[in-house]
Amino acid sequence: MNENVRELIQSRSKKVTDPAERKILVLEEEQAHSIAGKCGLKIKDVYSEAMELGIYPYRYLRNMETISIEEQFKLSKSRVAVVGAGGLGGNVILLLARLGIGQLVVVDYDVFDETNLNRQALSNVNSLGKSKSEEAVELVGSINPGVEVLPYQVKLNTSNASEILTGSDVVVDALDNIPDRFVVEKVCKKLRIPLVHGALAGFEGQIMTIFPGDPGLKHLYGNESAGSDRSKSPESVLGVPAPIPSLIATLQIMEVFKIILKRGKVFRNVMLHLDLETGEMNEFAFDKNV
Repeated sequence: MNENVRELIQSRSKKVTDPAERKILVLEEEQAHSIAGKCGLKIKDVYSEAMELGIYPYRYLRNMETISIEEQFKLSKSRVAVVGAGGLGGNVILLLARLGIGQLVVVDYDVFDETNLNRQALSNVNSLGKSKSEEAVELVGSINPGVEVLPYQVKLNTSNASEILTGSDVVVDALDNIPDRFVVEKVCKKLRIPLVHGALAGFEGQIMTIFPGDPGLKHLYGNESAGSDRSKSPESVLGVPAPIPSLIATLQIMEVFKIILKRGKVFRNVMLHLDLETGEMNEFAFDKNV
């Protein structure tokens, strides 16, 4: 990055007082856009350069202390792939955008219909019939232009998955069927990328993080032929009301956060199961050598 960009960032940043009455040097959104346009850069590059200078993009000020500026910078340099942009994936995508992940790969071949409106965060009455992956580009751009979205309106399979997922730091499973989950897991293991699994039905949901070498989904489903009859799947029978995808997506986001920043405890070889109706949350540990 040339010195002119750094000089512009430094000259256009300003000191603000945060809610804890600390003086913080920040770069406001309008100034970031102006610098990006003047220098022919992406907004995310301006954000990253500011953070390297110790200057907070103003939008991340309320992350301070919980997420250091060094960690925020690392998030801005990360790539996360989200496979599925429906009820679970839509919430995941929007939360990752607000968190400041620099690049999102969004994979979903489907378009929105009216049955999606009860729970899918990317859907609205104006998006019916439109591509879920393309709508992710538009919505993320309106929330955080510092996040680049790479949309793929395809069904992930064994022939295209490696090309699409290569380069990702983490992959999020936001799918709605077991056979496709096994395809994603197999490719993630081959590419040595951690996979954050999530599933839900009714008011229940589960997450588990799978690293290369872990037994992974076989602990939960046995084999990829399980659940091949979609009409009998829990999602089809019980439906998916709005609260559960929001919660499971939040838990998946925290797994992504912990993996990238190497903080806290991930649910590795452990399934976390939640039932919102009964208020129960349980962990089920598995033998990592199975």
